[in-house]
Amino acid sequence: MKVSSQQIAAFTEVFRQRSVSDAASVLGITQSAVTQHLAKLEQRVGSTLFIRYRTGLEPTKAAQELFLLTDRIDVLEKLVAEKVNAYSSLFDGNLSIIANAPRPAMPLIARFKQNHPGVKVTFALLSWTKTMERLAARDVDIAIITEPDEIPGMFQQELTRNPFVAMLRCEHPLAAQQSVTMAELANEVMILPEDGSLTQRELTRASLASGIRFANAIQMTTYAVMKEAVLHGLGVGIFLEDSVFPSREFVFRPVRELEKTFGTYVVTTKDKTDLKLVRAFLDECDDSVRAMVPDLQK
Repeated sequence: MKVSSQQIAAFTEVFRQRSVSDAASVLGITQSAVTQHLAKLEQRVGSTLFIRYRTGLEPTKAAQELFLLTDRIDVLEKLVAEKVNAYSSLFDGNLSIIANAPRPAMPLIARFKQNHPGVKVTFALLSWTKTMERLAARDVDIAIITEPDEIPGMFQQELTRNPFVAMLRCEHPLAAQQSVTMAELANEVMILPEDGSLTQRELTRASLASGIRFANAIQMTTYAVMKEAVLHGLGVGIFLEDSVFPSREFVFRPVRELEKTFGTYVVTTKDKTDLKLVRAFLDECDDSVRAMVPDLQK
């Protein structure tokens, strides 16, 4: 039994969407057709490809390995279609984007949608670890992430560079200072991201260098959740500067032991950089970076 292109397309889109109905909508076919294609592919593979949970479909190990190949096929088919049709403008299509912080992702997506309103954009805000996992699995078009790990076959471009800062409510006693120290934060309830994140690694380095430990900490998953925790008075957060949108209810203060700056990058696989939708988004990123660079000729 030969694996058909319809089976590959159905599997690839279900893997991306984690939903048969959403995959059917993207592919423009019925849910029944997607289900049949998956069933025939599972019969050919001889293994279950997805496990159904209440929250959606979870790919098995066999599915994850297969997707690394089918995604490349999908990219090649799109490139062939673009060459054959030779369309010069972007009217529709789908682009998936993930990020580990609201900024600079949100402004970039807003600019992209303004220039390409017919393109359907799906966006998810994930932890740094989960963002890296999805990049490695190739099941996303674009990722915007701080200091990504090196992955073979990836393209990356720096967007911004910032240090870590302390986020405090305006009425907090330390908010009146121009900067804070690790020692001053040691007795605070600290709002921190998950283990293994860049923030955690940098704080561990600074703690070892200064001999200061944060004894009272609450761990969150994303910057957006951390921001909410600070706004609700749970404690003081450590954020990458300019990673979340400002509010009149809090301030950012430099931490003297955390002066090192870190880059936030737009990342995709090298083979996807030739896709028109991905290239259009990368062009928006180029324009954004240029807009932040002073015109030295003036």
